[in-house]
Amino acid sequence: MNIAVNTRVLLKNKLEGIGWFTYETLKRITTNHPEHKFYFIFDRPYNKEFIFADNIQPIVIGPKARHPVLYYYWFEKSIPNILKQINADLFISPDGFLSLNTSVKSIAVIHDISFIHNPKDFPFGLRSYYHYFFPRFAQKAKRIVTVSEYSKQDIAAKFKISPENIDVVYNGSNEIFKPLTIEETSRTKQQYTKGADFFIFVGALSPRKNIANLLSAFDVFKSKTKCNVKLVIVGEKMFKTKNMKEVYNNISSKNDVIFTGRKSPNQLKNLYGAATALTYVPYFEGFGIPIIEAMNCDTAVITSNITSMPEIANDAALFVDPYSVQSIADAMIKISDDSDLRNHLIEKGKLQRQKFSWDKTADKLWKSIEKVINE
Repeated sequence: MNIAVNTRVLLKNKLEGIGWFTYETLKRITTNHPEHKFYFIFDRPYNKEFIFADNIQPIVIGPKARHPVLYYYWFEKSIPNILKQINADLFISPDGFLSLNTSVKSIAVIHDISFIHNPKDFPFGLRSYYHYFFPRFAQKAKRIVTVSEYSKQDIAAKFKISPENIDVVYNGSNEIFKPLTIEETSRTKQQYTKGADFFIFVGALSPRKNIANLLSAFDVFKSKTKCNVKLVIVGEKMFKTKNMKEVYNNISSKNDVIFTGRKSPNQLKNLYGAATALTYVPYFEGFGIPIIEAMNCDTAVITSNITSMPEIANDAALFVDPYSVQSIADAMIKISDDSDLRNHLIEKGKLQRQKFSWDKTADKLWKSIEKVINE
């Protein structure tokens, strides 16, 4: 079987949620299934670390697809041509983008459809592309894979897809995320906050991550507690961060907010493990990988009470209304003051995290692939 995969999100040192899903699942699937030939299709020179097994043939085709016009050319012109050349039996797209111009059976992994709910969070060209093409991609796909029951029901309702054609394949967490020793915790705090306790946020800096409300809530927390706790924000700017910058410039506690930029998994593991709690309060998520990463590091979690996050965190988090600054601030005060609550959530997290692993993700994705292969 010749299986072609859109691997344009595999960029060294730049993996986000979809990138990690792609990396972790393909690493396992290609190694576990040497009977199949996999063609990894990149839109730029690739790093050899992404060629996981001997049954992978990398292919680079242009143009670099990082703009709606170039998306169109790459998926509607370049992809159909290469699928024909390699005689592909199946095309898998871990970022949900398909080609409407091919008869090859296709699987789309659509992680969420936040652009439907929050269109203003996206640049005009990008949201126009998404609104036009993703409903068509959903109809085109032989099967859709998504990462939560919430997203499954959302995709089924908004795109009028039978739920029977959508498989839920939860995300996992890198095995590097584990609890720290007391010495490691102390060293990490010294490195980033001069020894002070801190809350942590992890994720791309984009509107739906709700960092503006998190910053405002932290300011309320600081004004009420007068404590030396910091807020560490890990991630790179994505787009539309003007509101976040305005809030940051206007809060009284800006000197206690630390922006670290992107961090490697090893650095991130230390930051999670040393934090008082993860403060992860987006107003939309298809899954929310940082929730599981924090649980694996024995770190308490504050997260939002909407979309997929209650499903992923279950009873192992303190839930807040992401639209309410006061709700977020109250949770920060509560979890900072109450060590029994933190320990209770950590113990619950130890149970909840067992539901998620990249091995399970890869196995379930492969079952979806088999359904299409065997049709």
